Amino acid sequence: MIGWIRGILREKRPPVLLIDTGGVGYEMEAPMTTFYDLPATGEPVTLYVHHLVREDAQHLYAFARRAERDVFRQLLRVSGIGAKLGLAILSGMDAGGFTRCVLDGDATSLSGLPGIGKKTAQRLVMEMRDKVDAGTSGVSGVHPGLGAGPAPRGDDPIVEAVRALVALGLKPPEASRRVHAVGADGLACEEIVRRALQSMVR
Repeated sequence: MIGWIRGILREKRPPVLLIDTGGVGYEMEAPMTTFYDLPATGEPVTLYVHHLVREDAQHLYAFARRAERDVFRQLLRVSGIGAKLGLAILSGMDAGGFTRCVLDGDATSLSGLPGIGKKTAQRLVMEMRDKVDAGTSGVSGVHPGLGAGPAPRGDDPIVEAVRALVALGLKPPEASRRVHAVGADGLACEEIVRRALQSMVR
């Protein structure tokens, strides 16, 4: 199993990353909280990895911090929560924010995340309360967005942001509406997505 990876960041198209390690390109998906911390393309990067093996495929999921990966792994153990929904949750808030919501019984904030309805949020609070670590590191709440690099040249950040939100579970019209509502002109893709997700969990 792959636990972490160190290499050169070749591409970042939310939610997909391409990491060059020794001449081999590893494609993996990551939550937006990880994208906010990524360096510019062409720079070295080290990420924690969850390696998911299924009968028909293998998937790699990357995280900037161990705490995010730990929460992701716990989410996968909850009935009805798959990898896509786990990434959506950790795109809207970091591990510390999620832990606080669970321990405080704050299903309302969780229900604002992409793909999370009221019943699912309540179930997450109930099932995760005994699994999360109150000492989880990370800033609680919506991630502020640190060191977001520019979008790859030739890409329209607005189009890429809409694609990223759709990949996280929003319907295309809703994703487009959210992107345009944040005043996206001149912003990098990661910042547009950060603001759109932030508006959903207020």
